[in-house]
Amino acid sequence: MKTYHVGVVGATGMVGQRFISLLENHPWFELTVVAASPRSAGKTYEQAVGNRWAMSTPIPEAVKKMVVLDASKVEEVAAKVDFIFCAVDMKKEEIRALEEAYAKAECPVVSNNSAHRFTTDVPMIIPEINDTHTDIIPAQRARLGTKRGFIAVKSNCSLQSYVPALHPLREEFGVEKALVCTYQAISGAGKTFESWPEMLDNVIPYIGGEEEKSEKEPQKIWGTIENGEIVPVSTPAITAQCLRVPCSDGHMAAVFVSFRKKPTIEQIKEKWASFAGAAQELQLPSAPKQFLHYFEEPDRPQTKLDRMLENGMAVSIGRLREDTQYDYKFVCLSHNTLRGAAGGGVLLAELLAAKGYLD
Repeated sequence: MKTYHVGVVGATGMVGQRFISLLENHPWFELTVVAASPRSAGKTYEQAVGNRWAMSTPIPEAVKKMVVLDASKVEEVAAKVDFIFCAVDMKKEEIRALEEAYAKAECPVVSNNSAHRFTTDVPMIIPEINDTHTDIIPAQRARLGTKRGFIAVKSNCSLQSYVPALHPLREEFGVEKALVCTYQAISGAGKTFESWPEMLDNVIPYIGGEEEKSEKEPQKIWGTIENGEIVPVSTPAITAQCLRVPCSDGHMAAVFVSFRKKPTIEQIKEKWASFAGAAQELQLPSAPKQFLHYFEEPDRPQTKLDRMLENGMAVSIGRLREDTQYDYKFVCLSHNTLRGAAGGGVLLAELLAAKGYLD
């Protein structure tokens, strides 16, 4: 695989920081540009981040002295890279315009933002689940009038634990409906306990926009490509409730599910154990060897113990049992800034590279 030159746009925020830490020593991607808002532009990365570096590992030495570029100077950034990761904190319409500007500058965009998730010709991909949605890219390029440029997005962090658990069961057993309660870490809001002391010893039963995303995004992920658009599925119907809990990292979901053809517990566990997707088949560098891990212990998965499973890129599942109102219930866990955000973005870029879309 050739080496691609990469930019991180929105480099000073928490997800941008995570992208930078993941790109250190990446076998395919070399970070050559960091870009952010005009107030950070012109400073070194170390100066621009200041005391806001939130990762457990230090700023990579090669990045400290990089001069931050102005993310709004699209042509200047695009000229220096093969593609960008985008993780900016702006209004949705501003993000849509910025990402389209990069795509039209023939610079592919791998986005962590939600702004384009429901643009009908923008693929929203979990590489193990709907890698074939890359097939929409030629239609998007035709609309944008580009040869190389396009936008691909990763889905919301809140559904990265339960959609992978439901996915292997859909085809054979028909998932009819699911009720999901998510318990989401504070890093999902770009916060640490130092910057958000109100979260200590507290649970907040509201995360703006999160429930709608949790209910609708899976239907696009499972959708089909028709006439240059991704058409969402109508089942399973999902209802979600999302709570912010006092954990640094890791989103947990309590899932209740009903099937058209009810499987046995053994059949479900076997589907989870044997499941692999394109990320495993292509042996992408960031892919977990085993995507779904089932724990037999009654008190697992636990956020603190299990969020870093397979470098934070695997999904942990446990407590599968029959339910009195749905067919089954279980609990799952994923790392929200690794699998759920920057790690999922890097894995998506690896998929796009392996399929030739970044050439």
